[in-house]
Amino acid sequence: MSLGEHGSDSAPFFSSDSEAEAPEEGADRRPEEEESPSGVSSSRALLTVFILCYINLLNYMDRFTVAGVLPDIEQFFRIDDGKSGLLQTVFICSYMILAPVFGYLGDRYNRKLIMCCGITFWSLVTLASSYTPKQHFWALLFTRGLVGVGEASYSTIAPTIIADLYVKEKRTRMLSIFYFAIPVGSGLGYIVGSQVGVVAKDWHWALRVTPGLGLIAVVLLLFVVQEPKRGAVEARAELHQTSWLTDLQTLSRNRSFVLSTFGFTAVAFVTGSLALWAPTFLFRAAVFTGKKAPCVDDAHCASSESLIFGIITVITGVLGVFSGVQASQQLRKKNPRADPLVCAAGLLLSAPFLYFAIVFAQGNTVATYAFIFLGETFLSMNWAIVADMLLYVVVPTRRSTAEALQIVISHLLGDAGSPFLIGVLSDGLRRTDSFLWQFRSLQLSLMLCSFVSVVGGAFFLATALFIEGDRDRAENYVPTADEPIVVPRSGRSTRVPVSSVLI
Repeated sequence: MSLGEHGSDSAPFFSSDSEAEAPEEGADRRPEEEESPSGVSSSRALLTVFILCYINLLNYMDRFTVAGVLPDIEQFFRIDDGKSGLLQTVFICSYMILAPVFGYLGDRYNRKLIMCCGITFWSLVTLASSYTPKQHFWALLFTRGLVGVGEASYSTIAPTIIADLYVKEKRTRMLSIFYFAIPVGSGLGYIVGSQVGVVAKDWHWALRVTPGLGLIAVVLLLFVVQEPKRGAVEARAELHQTSWLTDLQTLSRNRSFVLSTFGFTAVAFVTGSLALWAPTFLFRAAVFTGKKAPCVDDAHCASSESLIFGIITVITGVLGVFSGVQASQQLRKKNPRADPLVCAAGLLLSAPFLYFAIVFAQGNTVATYAFIFLGETFLSMNWAIVADMLLYVVVPTRRSTAEALQIVISHLLGDAGSPFLIGVLSDGLRRTDSFLWQFRSLQLSLMLCSFVSVVGGAFFLATALFIEGDRDRAENYVPTADEPIVVPRSGRSTRVPVSSVLI
């Protein structure tokens, strides 16, 4: 039996077969589809990338819509900073816990259908969260936790589909398009959240924008996206599916993967903290300096700060991702360790600018926004490059698992706890409920972000020591004779040693 052979009597969802592996229909098949190793035409592949990018943008819009109306939520539910931080934490925790489940499924079953189910669930739960009554803050926490299901089903799988459509520089370019959606979606979340809340004079309406757009995404997935063959564009016909335990053991020995994951954890910590707290911090700074009245209106508290921060996030995200990819591609010609070095530079350069932004907030608003702009630009240089590194140091059949493991670690130690930690530190440092200490306590707690950025830069510098060797091992990977594999047969998996399959 060949390694690529699968039972033909299994349903698409319960098989690892892609849609591109369906029986050919002779003359009905277009020439470009026959020539493509992935089984997906070039035009369909490009459409797939843009649809995945659109969904990624929606995911991050939804995540940061809450941050855009956070002062309104605090006023509506009468909660402190610690409970406010929990809104982001419960979402990230559910996302983090479910990521390995979807990573396992994504390496083995139909990825498109998994994403459709997850996004549909996410859209419905997000809509339900917008009807939370004032007396039941716990219900908002619960529904925000369930929203993590949708993002877990998508974020672990989408990059692996792009990896199965493109290779090398073209893959890097497509991933940069995909990861543009993170900062752009985040910024739009602030903008849409704050402005819809103002227009509707009710922050609940801010949470009702993305669910409808999410259902459109499901339709596009079902009728436009075609799932590619796994690893075909890399001419890796010898690859087979190994057990989940074997995948984890192999990934734990991949030093570039482990170290870059810890570096990315620092990125997640900082972005998670700033994403939730920056608009609120800027609003408190304006109140403290007398430039703005305190929040007393339930309809809209901090629309201007959220709007400005959202615009900055969109611009710096596009600029940061683009400059990071360009710097990496240029440096690769001279230094094969360019990717982790660019990531390290981005984090190390962001640290002082973020620190200055926090310090200058009490005295100079223009300087504060300028430093935020520079800090976020350097921080955004990491997104596409980290994803590209993971894809080329991990073999195709383990990529969804690797994505899931990176999500778990980076969120467990990063933005799962950082918004809540910043909120708790702010409450602990606050001596009184005066406007001075509402601002000062949050200012002091946010300074932790600069320290974490430096630690993350050190992890990426360590990654540079091993990146060449790990990339070569992934590109030249050959299964060992005693490695247990899983051969799908009629929808069921059987563990056998690789030697029996090679015979």
